[in-house]
Amino acid sequence: MSTTTLPARAKSSGPGGSRSRATGGKKGLAKALVPFGYLSPTVILLTVLMVIPIVMVIGYSLMDNVIMKKNPQFVGFKHYSDILSSESFWTAVTNTLFFTGVSVVAHLILGLAFAMMLNTDLLGHKTKAIFRTIYVLPWLFTVAIIAVLWRLLLEPNGVINYLLTASHLAGSQIEWLGSPETALFAVTFINIWSGYPFYMTSLLAGLQGIPGEYYEAAQVDGASAWQRFTRITLPQLKPIIISMALLDFIWTTQQFALIWMTTGGGPLGTTEMLSTFTYKLAFTKYQFGAASASAVIVLVISMVLAFFYVRAQKARD
Repeated sequence: MSTTTLPARAKSSGPGGSRSRATGGKKGLAKALVPFGYLSPTVILLTVLMVIPIVMVIGYSLMDNVIMKKNPQFVGFKHYSDILSSESFWTAVTNTLFFTGVSVVAHLILGLAFAMMLNTDLLGHKTKAIFRTIYVLPWLFTVAIIAVLWRLLLEPNGVINYLLTASHLAGSQIEWLGSPETALFAVTFINIWSGYPFYMTSLLAGLQGIPGEYYEAAQVDGASAWQRFTRITLPQLKPIIISMALLDFIWTTQQFALIWMTTGGGPLGTTEMLSTFTYKLAFTKYQFGAASASAVIVLVISMVLAFFYVRAQKARD
């Protein structure tokens, strides 16, 4: 018995089929746009708070008589040329490098020393808790409190001078923040005192994450305390140290509040930093174009430092 096979009926491509495909396409497009909808508030905020101000500052740096007059003049890179040839700018750069370099190195040394002391088994839990509280105290104060506190301590009739003269270490009262010879060292010391707890807490967490078996095996092999420190502790802490040092370098180069509240960049510009130099151009001399050019230079420096920080973070991961 033969079987007859009927040809399959062609699918209808009428209005109903086209409508379903169009609806499916719209749903797919809407689904693809969902992630962008979640990202849009962040993108809008970044654009309003970062991109637009940066573009405006770059534009101001190429103009003269901005903000103060209605018709600013385009001067190109004149402000950049004036700033880079200014002796005051290079003084601020030198002071910033000294202030930042000494602060970062001292933060690392003090933070590592205190972290290792708090991580040792030679101290009891109560003793460690007491020292941990004392060492973290500088981190609990705001910049304003730190500035006022140290201005009182370092004034000519303050506690520091009293102790020095009473112990015959100084023959007369010293103007720590008012003398060109000591002002930069004084503000650097204040910044070191206020910043080392950041290193201490981070390095203490890193030390507590190093397995004790490493030290036990090294001790069995006859390694000295210095060898254990240089061949176990430092290599294990190296990623943390690099990341913190770069981050601290970025923060310290942008330090403004502490300098402004203690010395204001004086005396005679001996504590002038890039931040205070830019601030004075804008709000003391009202040279907003030159101040914008200085701000762009600082921004470029910060971006270079941020690049190395991100690179170090990727290497750490």
